[in-house]
Amino acid sequence: MKKETEKTTVAPTVEEIPLSFMGTLMLESKTPPEIDALVEGPVLSVAKSCVYIDLGPVGTGIIYGREFINARDVIKKLNIGDLITAKVVDINNPEGYIELSLKEARQAIIWTEAEEAIKSKKALELMVKDANKGGLIVEWQGIQGFLPASQLKSEHYPRIDDGDKDKILVELKKLVGKRIAMTIISASPKEGKLIFSEKEQGVKEKREISGKYSQGDELEGTISGLVDFGVFIKLADGTEGLVHISEIGWGLVEDPRKLFKLGEKVRVKVIEIKDGKISLSLKALKENPWKDAEKRYKKGDKVTGVVIKFNHYGALVSLEEGIAGLVHVSEFGSEEKLRKALDLGKTYSFTITLFDAKDQKMTLAYGEVK
Repeated sequence: MKKETEKTTVAPTVEEIPLSFMGTLMLESKTPPEIDALVEGPVLSVAKSCVYIDLGPVGTGIIYGREFINARDVIKKLNIGDLITAKVVDINNPEGYIELSLKEARQAIIWTEAEEAIKSKKALELMVKDANKGGLIVEWQGIQGFLPASQLKSEHYPRIDDGDKDKILVELKKLVGKRIAMTIISASPKEGKLIFSEKEQGVKEKREISGKYSQGDELEGTISGLVDFGVFIKLADGTEGLVHISEIGWGLVEDPRKLFKLGEKVRVKVIEIKDGKISLSLKALKENPWKDAEKRYKKGDKVTGVVIKFNHYGALVSLEEGIAGLVHVSEFGSEEKLRKALDLGKTYSFTITLFDAKDQKMTLAYGEVK
């Protein structure tokens, strides 16, 4: 490599430049740094197409070629004596220099900062750049990140009654250009991915919610959102809680949108307050049908039931609201044969082969037990 004409400014000695802890360690070390290691040192000189960095006893670093081009905007602002951090990309330079990268060093520092932000749950206010059907696109430190719709706070979550994805996208697009407070919850340097969440709340807000409500409280609320996984309920003071789909009723619930309407008034029970979030229940205010079920059913009973759902294990059969059991697919030999023998929504005769009201478990045999 030919020598370049360098800036005429005289470089200060290493002793004249205040170093960071990393820089001090390098001065005390005579072991050459490894590839991908971050190193620090003062700028010795800036030539037309390369920069020389004093790395103390371990040698002289050089930024040139592609690495020089990638970092030219930063290099334009460098002066002799400026302390910089760079990443080692090669230690086998034919002229004995340690080849460095400013761009890769910056990337490494950013990902380290991301990991620290995850640990500290640092709040970041970022502008929404774009949206897709799954969530929002944001940018942090020059890295594109993703905020899934499931990680949005209730006031930003798209409330679409029929769950139409095109309508959801229209609602998410309304957030483009707005600044939203969020935290990083996942960072993957190899894939270049950052995942964000808006759900993290401040300590003060969490304490306020915890102080207002207690587990077991029965409250009045208004349905403010219907989604696949449950129902959002707005309480009297504006606080919002979630009734998970498993807490809607004792019977099988597959689509909350078919049971409720936005604005409908309901009574709910607080079942958990955790991390500033309130979990509510509708079924907790209803009589548990399994409580006295042992008085009506026992193993060996001949019963009739309605097929309400198919899954890989068999068919789910309801004897009455909230009391359902499984007819295992092994009785039929295959899932295909099971679906030929039983139709969804039709009533058939069964024999109870297991009934445990305490654990709310029941298994059934189709027809007579052999």
